Amino acid sequence: MQLADLYKIYLQFPSIQTDTRKVQKGDLFFALKGPNFNGNLFAIQALEKGAAYAVVDEAQDDNTGRLIFVEDVLTTLQELARVHRETFSIPFIAITGSNGKTTTKELVSAVLSTHFKTATTEGNLNNHIGVPLTILKIKPDTEIAVIEMGANHQKEIESYCFYTRPSHGIIANCGKAHLEGFGGEAGVRKGKGELYDYVRAHDGMIFLFNDFDYLNDMSVGIAHRFEYSSTHGDVVGNIESSEPFLSVHITKGFEPITIHTALVGDYNLPNVLCAVAIGAYFKVPQEKIVAALENYLPTNSRSQLMQLGSNHIILDAYNANPTSMKAAIENFAKMQVPKKILMLGGMMELGQDSILEHEGIVALIKKFTWDAVVLVGGDFGKIKNECIFLPNSEDARAWYHQQGFENAYLLVKGSRSMQMEKIIQ
Repeated sequence: MQLADLYKIYLQFPSIQTDTRKVQKGDLFFALKGPNFNGNLFAIQALEKGAAYAVVDEAQDDNTGRLIFVEDVLTTLQELARVHRETFSIPFIAITGSNGKTTTKELVSAVLSTHFKTATTEGNLNNHIGVPLTILKIKPDTEIAVIEMGANHQKEIESYCFYTRPSHGIIANCGKAHLEGFGGEAGVRKGKGELYDYVRAHDGMIFLFNDFDYLNDMSVGIAHRFEYSSTHGDVVGNIESSEPFLSVHITKGFEPITIHTALVGDYNLPNVLCAVAIGAYFKVPQEKIVAALENYLPTNSRSQLMQLGSNHIILDAYNANPTSMKAAIENFAKMQVPKKILMLGGMMELGQDSILEHEGIVALIKKFTWDAVVLVGGDFGKIKNECIFLPNSEDARAWYHQQGFENAYLLVKGSRSMQMEKIIQ
């Protein structure tokens, strides 16, 4: 089937589903394949559950007339997203970065949605499947779209830009994340910089955090920019307090004011400033910007403060890399609270640098005083240190409950595969 004909069908049935367990009547089912699944095997089941059509790329008996055969389902999904994107002339804001991109996306969306009909990436659907699905959920009356782009290798962001066509770009930062796939820190900057490359080539605009000199270097040649910083730029703000929640005092961009957030960690300053900058640029009223940021509550295991009995848990367990781990530890060390316990899970996708990076975290831990330190799984188990080591989060959970802590503060952080949130379940 020609792409134009498929798009006409999509306009009739604009709800796309890739999981037969979630199929509703009138959905358009795309039979995606992966190393451990093959959606083609469930295409007929999707039709029986009410899907209007099923898009497949493997031949099979069709007595329904509702199977749509294409060369490759994933490629077709992405190309369909490109066609849909081309029907819009609204701002498309793409966000990427090594750390904090999801929090930035959430804050930006919270601000913009107070004043515009805003479409945004749901949860963490920021990969080669999630990005096109996000685009295809955008309704005709949308006024601004915010698209999160994750990547673990070069050319990935470039591929997303092909069908997202961002008019505005944000690189939150470039840190030590996915070093194995990117091939080192220089590779991370090159990979994330593919967003700047697209914006530069298409005369787009960026929102730039001026405190990071490397972002200035990466953005050379981009004429249109709106800058935010702790020292200079279109929007300027600084940390007023972070005990435990972050309060940011804005001194430039609109009338001076302090924004009291529910985010834990001074490393969230750039994320807050980015949301303020975008709100200011798109002329969202100041009171709406402040209300959106103060009312945002993290619920996704990112910079989330929770209470368990008399203990306070800083849960930052959605992901971890050397850069974000260092920031979280240093922030926790500065907090003036009793009984500090670290429970840190292994960091993944660091390639040949993994042992060295884990050793670096242990060396950082030794610079501060803690009531207890527990290292969980991964390459923490391959280095000698004086900390408590446990192989997995289940054992860490048992250890925690055996201690009988009262009035303690815990930082719980680790890569997604470590499932560190299980400790407090």
